[in-house]
Amino acid sequence: MVHMIAADAAMDGRMSSISDGLIIAMIVAYAIALFLFAVEAAYGRRRTLRANRLMPVAAGSSAGSAQASDTAGSAAVPPTAGEASLDLDAAEGGDDMSVSVRREEPEAKAAQHAVGNVALVVTVLGFLLNAAHITTRGLAADRWPWGNMFEFVVAICLCSVAAFLFAAMRYQARFLGTFVLVPVVLLLGIAVRWLYSEAGPVIPALHSYWIAIHVSAAIIATGGFMVAGAAAAAHLMARRTEIQRAAGQRVAGVAAKLPAAELLDRVSHRFIVLAFPLWTFAIIAGAVWADEAWGRFWGWDPKEVWSFITWVVYAAYLHARATAGWRGTKATWIGLLGFACLMFNFFAVNFVFSGLHSYA
Repeated sequence: MVHMIAADAAMDGRMSSISDGLIIAMIVAYAIALFLFAVEAAYGRRRTLRANRLMPVAAGSSAGSAQASDTAGSAAVPPTAGEASLDLDAAEGGDDMSVSVRREEPEAKAAQHAVGNVALVVTVLGFLLNAAHITTRGLAADRWPWGNMFEFVVAICLCSVAAFLFAAMRYQARFLGTFVLVPVVLLLGIAVRWLYSEAGPVIPALHSYWIAIHVSAAIIATGGFMVAGAAAAAHLMARRTEIQRAAGQRVAGVAAKLPAAELLDRVSHRFIVLAFPLWTFAIIAGAVWADEAWGRFWGWDPKEVWSFITWVVYAAYLHARATAGWRGTKATWIGLLGFACLMFNFFAVNFVFSGLHSYA
């Protein structure tokens, strides 16, 4: 019996060491991917986009049809080998702001997207390392691996990257890579530097199957909200860029390569629509768990209050879009306010306020 306990302890120690090594490798992978996405954003070429689909495509065979597809929403067909595509960078370089059409061979297009493709592959590698870290930490602690702030941050980053990879592959929204990976790398750095704790048991209040339900829903929803927040920040930059272009000003840098502000607004909205029901379920599941653990469904604990405030702000965002027809900048600011409430709930409530959730 003693030998079995010693063997289990040794196995847990090995899993913990592997987990600690994986988080360093994960941060390095995400940082490399962030650098590559930033290079692509700074030096790539901006393209027209289909107004009715969240994916970039090249324009038609003439400047007029290309411009119409970008503004009026007509379906543009991706060009085949040697077909003409719209070069918006060239349009910005002319004194008369005219749109030029150039010939683009498959080899040139492949070279243009090579950096972004490598960045996407490195992001997938970081995601796999992230998942492996969470798995090994759970095995080392012999429990669900999100019982403290450190584990919660790592899980949020996993879900944020998963949401981004979904957007990149489903909607070809690879342009969000820089905006998503910046907070991911920062959060992981904060987690390792200030939030790290050894893998071990949690307090009795967390020994419940509800941790796999309530906390998991909150983590997945937060990952979706992070991608929505990244798209919202990109939307504000793109909107400012469009205003500057309309005023005849030349725009350079990352802002000049962003897609249409309308597209970014729809990306943000779509992820809020996906995350909001999960956040709603997380609040309800948390109330049921609170009744089992503390004998009441709701006690106005700081964490409960700010979770509800976050829910109200995102509900206001969805209501404003559905009933008042708010689009673009006005709705984006509400979405960013919701994301700010989410981050306040995550950091400030856990470290500044005292409540039943302070164990996190």
